[in-house]
Amino acid sequence: MADTAEHVHGQQVLDRVIIRFAGDSGDGMQLTGDRFTSASALFGNDLATLPVFPAEIRAPAGTLAGVSAFQVHISDHPITTPGDAPNVLVAMNPAALRSELHTLEPGGVVIVNTDAFEARNLAKAGYDSNPLEDDSLKAYTVYEVPMTSLTKEACADLDVKPRDAERSKNFFALGVISWMYTRPMEPTLEWIAGKFAGKPAVLAANTAAFKAGHAFGETAELFESTYQVRPATLEPGTYTSITGNTALAWGLVAASRQAELPLFLGSYPITPASDILHELSKHKNFGVRTLQAEDEIAGIGSALGAAFGGHLAVTTTSGPGVALKSETMGLAVSLELPLLVIDIQRGGPSTGLPTKTEAADLLMAMYGRHGESPMPIVAPRSPADCFDAAVEAARIALKYRTPVMLLSDGYLANSSEPWRLPDVSTLPDLRTTFATEPNHVDDEGNPEFWPYLRDPDTLARDWAIPGTPGLMHRIGGIEKQDGSGNISYDPANHQRMVDLRAAKVAGIAADIPEVAVEGDVDDAELLVLGWGSTWGAIDGAVDRARGQGLKVARAHLTHLNPFPSNLGDVLRRYPRVLVPEMNLGQLSLLVRAEFLVDARPLSKVRGEPFTAGEIEAAIREEISR
Repeated sequence: MADTAEHVHGQQVLDRVIIRFAGDSGDGMQLTGDRFTSASALFGNDLATLPVFPAEIRAPAGTLAGVSAFQVHISDHPITTPGDAPNVLVAMNPAALRSELHTLEPGGVVIVNTDAFEARNLAKAGYDSNPLEDDSLKAYTVYEVPMTSLTKEACADLDVKPRDAERSKNFFALGVISWMYTRPMEPTLEWIAGKFAGKPAVLAANTAAFKAGHAFGETAELFESTYQVRPATLEPGTYTSITGNTALAWGLVAASRQAELPLFLGSYPITPASDILHELSKHKNFGVRTLQAEDEIAGIGSALGAAFGGHLAVTTTSGPGVALKSETMGLAVSLELPLLVIDIQRGGPSTGLPTKTEAADLLMAMYGRHGESPMPIVAPRSPADCFDAAVEAARIALKYRTPVMLLSDGYLANSSEPWRLPDVSTLPDLRTTFATEPNHVDDEGNPEFWPYLRDPDTLARDWAIPGTPGLMHRIGGIEKQDGSGNISYDPANHQRMVDLRAAKVAGIAADIPEVAVEGDVDDAELLVLGWGSTWGAIDGAVDRARGQGLKVARAHLTHLNPFPSNLGDVLRRYPRVLVPEMNLGQLSLLVRAEFLVDARPLSKVRGEPFTAGEIEAAIREEISR
């Protein structure tokens, strides 16, 4: 069930365990997994999660298309992924068992809700016979628990309708697993009391179901043992469990406070980016203003208007929305205004796979606008790192007066991990200056404001808030004259403006950290280069490969445009370069073109993140090639 185990007072001690909850989309599996995660976080474990959502919002109940799952990896040591294969699968119905059994490790534990294994549900899931009665599960340890009927029994004396009682069976399952893995009960009971305080019947049913599940585990004498995963040794501080989208939202709030600017979000709801809008709308006390626009174009248009008015301006979207925003992004490049465009990538093209992850928007972020319109690109590597990426994107946008693209993805957005709250005094100072006085004198000696006079070091233009006395100026989408901002069709001026905008973005390379190499830095046969959410799987894979005696190094990119200044030297240092990506090789294409190195792609576009095992196998194959 885990890498190591020992027995203490009749209890088996594990160094880690991976549990996958699976059921119908209405069975509350996301809630169940989230509650187990929260209890584990309070217990002190390190953890990583992987929510899996059905592709259809209202798939027929009991079908494979409607299965929802939540995988959580808890450990007594630092981890970076939700795990390659679960040790335990909790299946609430036949469809969940059929859909998710292939993910389970050989010999793993299956806990099933036997009440759901009736003929109708078996047929919906595509079973010809009941897998609990034939030999199809003989390779696993199976625990059969009548969760639905036991939940109804626990709620029998309550003023709860049978159907409402049945809906609480997910808390029965949570009670069983909480007992099995010695999770404290109090955090879950307190959460139920707070969450359903206005619904006494629901509160009573969920409380009774959770306690009944815990008591069943303790008294049924069904399970071989209980298990304990001890707290991890983490850096001292105050921690919370955080998802990538929440971390992004909090990072944006922190950036606005550090910049002393009001934060404005103009956004159109789209999976999987909508949670950023939901979270930011809660923080009006920090001066946050949110607008749910009627479409993607209106969302970025309102944000660009807010940037013109002196706000820290943000728009959020996913892949299809980026395409719709492209014209206004080009306008932001031309206006040279700070604007954050956050793309939570998902499976494409077009509508694609809205609930599944992918990272195939890199080339669109680089080139998906009209004309020569470069934008800096920042990509977080983990859910917690989304906070830092948001602050860094804001820093670049404000300092260099440029729109910035932040590329997260559905995996990071919905997954969670412990995050140590930063000391606010360590956050960067993002304060910027607005023009308050004329910066030019015309031919007749009159002071005036020229919007495209630049800082010689950053090439950033002056930023004047509309309505500032004496600073009337014109900006727009037609090419401007350098300095004055007057409309210009002069060929030489256009060349100059294109070159200046490109040089401004390229110059950011001197203001970002050099790429760091870890592992066998000096004598590696292979460098594994990653970006975005591949970081955790690459980290685990390289550690495993080095443990087997292979000479491997790893490097990970946060800044994708411009690249770190030393990236070319790093890539040319190693005989081979492997680039794992959730696309068909976009970063490998860029580094091959930029640095003329044979960077080989490792592609995955299945709507699922990489596992460490997949990358480990590719490392072995590449080195033996």
